[in-house]
Amino acid sequence: MSSKCEICGKTPANGNRVSHANNRTKRRWMPNLQTVRILNSGGNRIKMRVCTQCIRSGKTMSFLNSSGKKLAA
Repeated sequence: MSSKCEICGKTPANGNRVSHANNRTKRRWMPNLQTVRILNSGGNRIKMRVCTQCIRSGKTMSFLNSSGKKLAA
């Protein structure tokens, strides 16, 4: 399962973990993805993996068009 938001397209960020001795090793910051069920206009539920920023901003409500199909991100 990909770690990508289906609405905004947020993906993991790369960087370095820095120790007290300034040693650097690679690390990843993963997006906080949640599986949500969105009710479309036809009354059907669609499961999507969405980041919490999109849930809080209300983008999940306006993501589906009237036909109930997913829009391109």
